[in-house]
Amino acid sequence: MARIDFHSNVKDKLEYACRLTRKIWSATAAGEPVRNIVMVGEKSDLKTLDNLLWTFSKVDFLPHCYIDEEAALETPIVLTDDPASPALTGLPHADVMIHLGMRMPKDVAALVARFPRIVEVVTVNEAERLAGRERFKAYRDLGHELHNFDQSKS
Repeated sequence: MARIDFHSNVKDKLEYACRLTRKIWSATAAGEPVRNIVMVGEKSDLKTLDNLLWTFSKVDFLPHCYIDEEAALETPIVLTDDPASPALTGLPHADVMIHLGMRMPKDVAALVARFPRIVEVVTVNEAERLAGRERFKAYRDLGHELHNFDQSKS
């Protein structure tokens, strides 16, 4: 079973995604393979996220690109608007998926089979909260243990 974490009540999901990505990616122990991350969201959010990943920190470098770029095979962080993208099948990226979008992936069973860890980022926006609840129910209905990290307390 995949580990599924919900990070709820996030104020700024793109800035939060940058910090979360940095934390996950930098947690790789010396000598271990780099943890690959797929970030899924709406195209407009991904464009902003792409810029933020280059600029949010003066000391951290988070190598990333879009899934359809030639460098995607060697880049540990890839961005896509489709969690079922055929381009994913050729990539070694299967460690962590960070979902920033509102849409429920069409094939949740395939998604959890591919990614051992899924992180759902849910903001304080009411529409996003409702969509997050639907995703929570879908994962729960498949029998997954869910973990919630309420960011309103931090």
